[in-house]
Amino acid sequence: MYPAIFARTYPLGPVNELLSAIGEDGYDGMQLNLSCLGLASLPDSVPAGELKAFAEAARKHGLAIAGLSGTYNMVHPDAAMRRAARARFANVVAAAPLLGAPIVTLCTGSRNADDMWAAHPDNASPSAWTDLRAELEEALELAEKHDIRLGVEPEPGNVVANAVLARRILDEVKSPRLGIILDAANLVGDRLSDQACVMDEAVDQLGEHITLAHAKDVDRAGKVVATGAGAVDLHRFLRLLRSCGYDQAVVAHGFEHKDVAASGAALRALLEDVS
Repeated sequence: MYPAIFARTYPLGPVNELLSAIGEDGYDGMQLNLSCLGLASLPDSVPAGELKAFAEAARKHGLAIAGLSGTYNMVHPDAAMRRAARARFANVVAAAPLLGAPIVTLCTGSRNADDMWAAHPDNASPSAWTDLRAELEEALELAEKHDIRLGVEPEPGNVVANAVLARRILDEVKSPRLGIILDAANLVGDRLSDQACVMDEAVDQLGEHITLAHAKDVDRAGKVVATGAGAVDLHRFLRLLRSCGYDQAVVAHGFEHKDVAASGAALRALLEDVS
């Protein structure tokens, strides 16, 4: 496993400055959002030359691009909104191989039309699940076409809200192109007092299907803080990942830019301790 960071944690600026800063702050890779290149997160076109140049610059800096964000609201209540977002998502999938990113990352979304991260009573409805399955089928066709994988992240406010629902979607879809992004803080949610059990069960259910790991940390009030400064037992989480054979990026994120160096040092120390 190696330490990585959401590249969008850094302010928008020249590519070489971004890549230098990521390395200097203790990270060996990144999860990339196309907004880091001054593009829309879901762009209307694929600037192939620009993407290939970024990939080459990252290689020269010794940095891996562990994943590319393609997040959109896959269960938005307006079908036309879903179709429009899916068309732009297709450009993210096409961009991934140009960047050398093996995974395009997704969250499953919410019936909340204003905020895809906010819970909604209809998230648990059969119609929301049906719409999600249909979107995933479309997304997986794109993944097959461009020879990449998709990673779905369970989010408390989304249709796939936890490890049990993540297991269900894997069992129903049965595609080698679909994996799970596991975030320690999202898993635990408001169950910090029971986090050992939550983590154990999640890794037991999802182990071999984990394609990317996140090391977000929160305090007991639920506020995201620097990696290692919160109440999430990241040491246990990383040991569990190691035990199931996961050996890819562990992505720190959610904190302010001022915390990037401290988080990099803490994450690297945690990873060294479980190696």
